[in-house]
Amino acid sequence: MSESPTPASGAEARDRLAAVRTEVAKAVVGQDAAVSGLLVALLCGGHVLMEGVPGVAKTLLVRTLAGALSVDTRRVQFTPDLMPGDITGSMVIDSRQGELSFREGPIFTNLLLADEINRTPPKTQSALLEAMEEGQVSVDGVSRPLPRPFLVAATQNPVEYEGTYPLPEAQLDRFLLKVVLPVPDRAAELEILRRHANGFDPRDVAGAGVRPVADAADITAGRAAVDRVQVSPDVAGYIVDIARATRESPSLSLGVSPRGATALLRSARAWAWLTGRDFVTPDDVKALAHATLVHRLGLRPEAELEGVQVAQVLASALASVPVPR
Repeated sequence: MSESPTPASGAEARDRLAAVRTEVAKAVVGQDAAVSGLLVALLCGGHVLMEGVPGVAKTLLVRTLAGALSVDTRRVQFTPDLMPGDITGSMVIDSRQGELSFREGPIFTNLLLADEINRTPPKTQSALLEAMEEGQVSVDGVSRPLPRPFLVAATQNPVEYEGTYPLPEAQLDRFLLKVVLPVPDRAAELEILRRHANGFDPRDVAGAGVRPVADAADITAGRAAVDRVQVSPDVAGYIVDIARATRESPSLSLGVSPRGATALLRSARAWAWLTGRDFVTPDDVKALAHATLVHRLGLRPEAELEGVQVAQVLASALASVPVPR
């Protein structure tokens, strides 16, 4: 891969990261919200859970994003027989030295595509917890740091429940965002068919003309710029009030925790910076509230029986909180 020059400023890094959208669009039609979510997560040092029916380009999207960034990427297909060491790595005998040595697993990369993460047992799912939270893995009592930046982009299919293991609350809470990829509308689907008729091969991202336009240095510069984005006391109070409104909802057994509130703050700052501002507005908070909070909420059994949806409860909580002016 070619390397882009080190950015001179946060503004230059923002331009390059914005160009990533153009590159992704060469292979993926639509799904702008998912692209935005992945960029926000990169800038926040967070992770993304992508959900959608089979065939909506979840895997292609992550592979194309990797092609637009000069970063290392690996893919792991999660299966029922996958073991924790298959992800983190393990100690093996070095036949030449006759000693144990550590062999790195696929998690030692910048962008890890965890395909169908809910098809592997909880023991293996939990192998990602330390990596996602602390940026390191511990094997044989030794902690080993992961490369920076590090992003887990996990996919799961909502319709295939047989043979799956739902992610526990602790695992879900480690994802900064949950992005739902919808089935494309008619115009987008016609464009997909047109591209395939003209020879597009989803297995050949480079063949679609996708090229690296940003690198790890741009992400690092972007993160530094995001840290300088201002959050007024009124906007911070708005985020807290949203979190508290979910905790007070009679339909929820689990509301937004303080970790969830800080996640919304982080994602709103990244979104504000991506859109060219150095301060957060209530609209930034509302724009990221659903993707940041919906997977952190739990319905009461009686609400589930009544057919209540988590997204509906979150929307009601947002509507009940006065917007600061």
